Amino acid sequence: MNKTSITFLGAAGTVTGSKTLIEHAGSRVLVDCGLFQGLKSLRLLNWAALPIRPTDVDAVVLTHAHIDHSGYIPLLVKNGFSGTIHATHGTCDLCEILLPDSGFLHERDADIANRYKFSKHAPALPLYTENDARKSLERFRSWKMHTYENILPNIKIGFRPAGHILGAANALVEITDEKAPGKKILFSGDLGRYDDPVMVEPHPGGKIDVLVVESTYGGRNHDGTSAEDIMAEVINTTSARGGSIIIPSFAVGRAQLLMYCLMKLKNENKIPNIPVFLDSPMAIDASELFRRNSELHHLSEDEAKRVCAVAKYVHSAEESKALNANSMPKVIISASGMATGGRILHHLKHYIGDERNTIMFAGYQAEGTRGEKILAGAKSTKIHGRNIAVRAQVLNLDMLSAHADEKDIMRWLKTFDHPPEITFINHGEEKSSNALAARIKNDLGWKCHIPKYLEKITL
Repeated sequence: MNKTSITFLGAAGTVTGSKTLIEHAGSRVLVDCGLFQGLKSLRLLNWAALPIRPTDVDAVVLTHAHIDHSGYIPLLVKNGFSGTIHATHGTCDLCEILLPDSGFLHERDADIANRYKFSKHAPALPLYTENDARKSLERFRSWKMHTYENILPNIKIGFRPAGHILGAANALVEITDEKAPGKKILFSGDLGRYDDPVMVEPHPGGKIDVLVVESTYGGRNHDGTSAEDIMAEVINTTSARGGSIIIPSFAVGRAQLLMYCLMKLKNENKIPNIPVFLDSPMAIDASELFRRNSELHHLSEDEAKRVCAVAKYVHSAEESKALNANSMPKVIISASGMATGGRILHHLKHYIGDERNTIMFAGYQAEGTRGEKILAGAKSTKIHGRNIAVRAQVLNLDMLSAHADEKDIMRWLKTFDHPPEITFINHGEEKSSNALAARIKNDLGWKCHIPKYLEKITL
């Protein structure tokens, strides 16, 4: 009898680097193919060889486009993967933006490291290039939600909405080998929230055999405080003292939600008519996708258009630099959301040392990231080889997270027709995964397992 195995090549004990390998009867499918982010020990894994040769992977299935789930694809293709990458329409559209941008940032960071000589490597090289990323897009195949079909002789896949961001999906992988009992393995991907004002809610669980569920917010529930009320207070007090509000934001999903909140606050006259700038080419492109794809979220076409119109788009590097030369109070939304790279670093370098300003993070900050350290009270932060004093007000709008919290995850799990044979809990730091496992066992009585990095399990 052919056996099915599952190997956790990432997102085990951490919230980044999502990669899970399914093997059955000689077929190998990689569900998600993300970059490790945050701690240096994790980032170094991006440079290490995969435990499986890319040439031996038959197909990739993506739950969504965020870089911690898709960002390794250009390297996988560069190193020999020649199969098909399966993803929803929304995910394919976003990957056309995110992956080349990721390659560009790798090239730029290597260039900066060489220019300012703060790398131990001479020369510092990019993990992959923008051109590598564009070549990898040729391997994508776009799927509609709720479509199920075979991608290999004995493996069938399908997608259904997960909320979270445009195109995000639960991915179903079904083993259809006649020599073995059929087995349905469902990957939650990153689950969205039931009360999200913009994105759709997660699709009901249904009937499956094995579940792989994320645990980013295991053991925690989102603050019920109104994000809009906090934003109004911060914008009013900061602008009154002559300061600016700098928001490190994820370009996809979070930036659009922030603009939605700002649109409401301006329409209700709760904040002054302070200028808002969206300074991220990727966030700008994602916002245009958001505007054009109203079927993928709650807002009407007109509402989406008004959300995107609340901010002035900053396209060029020269325009971005001009923002820092202008002392007028303003709101700048810029990527990346954990302040690990991108244009936000130039704004932080300029604004974080002035106590009149506010740095307003907008969601989860992974362990070891610059955002996590600043929120933890760091007195200084190192940017482009220089230590910059942190004097600005710092806060986090944690309630804006696009991730389901523990309450939402448990609500979703209760939509399953029956308990899975086993539930694997991944994509969470150790404390979060342990908390969610305990909650599932106590409340639902399900069998749970928290896999370790590189752990292989026969189903």
